[in-house]
Amino acid sequence: MANFSAKKPCRILCLDGGGAKGFYTLGVLREIEGMVNCPLHEKFDLIFGTSTGAIIAALLALGKSVKEISDLYEKNVPNVMQKKNRTDKSAALNKLGDDVFKDAMFTDMKTGVGIVTTRWVIERPMIFKTSIEQAHGRKGTFSPGFGVKVSDAVQASCSAFPFFERKTVKTDKGDLIDGGYCANNPTLYAIADAIIALKLPPEHLRVVSCGVGVYPPPKQSWFSTTRWAQQLLSVQLLQKTLEINTQSMDQLRHVLYRHVPTVRINDTFEQPEMATDLFEHNLTKLNILRQRGSESFAKAEADLRNILL
Repeated sequence: MANFSAKKPCRILCLDGGGAKGFYTLGVLREIEGMVNCPLHEKFDLIFGTSTGAIIAALLALGKSVKEISDLYEKNVPNVMQKKNRTDKSAALNKLGDDVFKDAMFTDMKTGVGIVTTRWVIERPMIFKTSIEQAHGRKGTFSPGFGVKVSDAVQASCSAFPFFERKTVKTDKGDLIDGGYCANNPTLYAIADAIIALKLPPEHLRVVSCGVGVYPPPKQSWFSTTRWAQQLLSVQLLQKTLEINTQSMDQLRHVLYRHVPTVRINDTFEQPEMATDLFEHNLTKLNILRQRGSESFAKAEADLRNILL
């Protein structure tokens, strides 16, 4: 578990949501892991994630290497994303979560974690955390991950209704329903944890914020049925909503915490052949996204070295 102290830099890794586009994130992380030459849970004191970023964050914090996570993504993500309806998608996601995380609890994490979800009933964010030090209040009733399994918290963060069924998780704070719409980019929440809950000086933070890339939307072909055309438009609307959320959170982070050393990696790709969305299941295209992540790392490598080495 991370040892938070104002006497040393607190390194924070934040991973955006974006479904299958998490392959881009893995391309970035593979290079970062190679640069620091150690498992990422040993380098970062806090790892926050939303949706696909929550999957990666939890696996890193449990001690998995980026290569192991990439292998899991190759084997499982196309299978989940190619399902034709939300019931089948949710069933595949639930099976994946249970197979990968098994009975792991937040007490098994090797570093500090924040898994971002939303409580729809009261319209508030709910963040599953590992350490009582991360609590902003009510420390007397704090429990790691609100007492639930890692698999349930991660599934909740990933369950983007209406494209997945709503995920209900019974926590020791009440029922949680559904995913991380409130912060597709969780960086602002992570910095707030470090400064407000952990009471660390802003100048002691070192933040790496990794997106999933920005791409042209897939084009609707002239022979598409009305039903599939409507679904494509719905996916594009969801993706645009999440991108707006992502960019607005980053703009707010820059306004409020511009004095916190931060490297943001989230390149835009405008070439028509890069068209994709969060439900991409073509493994060839997904591996291209991972390569683009590796290339994005190269552009930020000098800045990353300054804050991580």
